[in-house]
Amino acid sequence: MKKYMLLFHNDDEKLAALSPSEMQALGQKWWGWLESLKAQGVLESAGERLAPASLAKSIRGSKKLVSDGPFTEAKDAVGGYMFLKTASFDRAVELAQGCPIFDNGGSLEVRPVLVP
Repeated sequence: MKKYMLLFHNDDEKLAALSPSEMQALGQKWWGWLESLKAQGVLESAGERLAPASLAKSIRGSKKLVSDGPFTEAKDAVGGYMFLKTASFDRAVELAQGCPIFDNGGSLEVRPVLVP
């Protein structure tokens, strides 16, 4: 089994516009997807949600300059992550396609984890 990281890119503006009942329904979809990954034995770690990019600090260059935010477009901000263990990259991508993040304009990346 190989390890893969899923990086979630939220559209914070679309999420903020959801009503409480829509947020609850979205949370239930996420919970169902996570439970299905657990049942298949591929969920290594559900990871964590991250605070909005507006609360981030960036440190850059040899002078280690600190600035507010990552200065990426909002749609590119990482909103969370998780780890899967699957037999192949294609299988990790297939499982990722079931993620509810796509329902609200979000996206995700699947990246192989390089293990020594």
